[in-house]
Amino acid sequence: MHERAEKKLIDTTSQLQVLNQNAYRQFSERTQTERYQPDFYGEVKPFADIMQHVLDAWRPLADTWVRTAKPRYVFPIQIKDTYDNLSIICVTAFQKDTRRRRFYETIKSIDYVLTNILDQLEQERSEH
Repeated sequence: MHERAEKKLIDTTSQLQVLNQNAYRQFSERTQTERYQPDFYGEVKPFADIMQHVLDAWRPLADTWVRTAKPRYVFPIQIKDTYDNLSIICVTAFQKDTRRRRFYETIKSIDYVLTNILDQLEQERSEH
């Protein structure tokens, strides 16, 4: 993987970590409050659009990296599942009827994969 593509993978992975934490905070600090009513065009759609934009930049880079670098603890299915999970949580974070435990477990799973990717990339860089 070229250095520029690797840098872009690191950047987009970091952005997804921030967006994942934003979804967590949205759900735990706002959505769960009694009076919260989501504003679809003011909040939900803009957040989902940003998430999708970053995901669409990240997925091909992550897929290529997993195929070519063959990192020890990151597998192609994890890239697909993380992509799918982030696509879902960016909307469910705003829904009151979202099952809390499942939502939090999904957030943790996403964070685990993204952190693992960044750790593996950092390890690769230190070995070169």
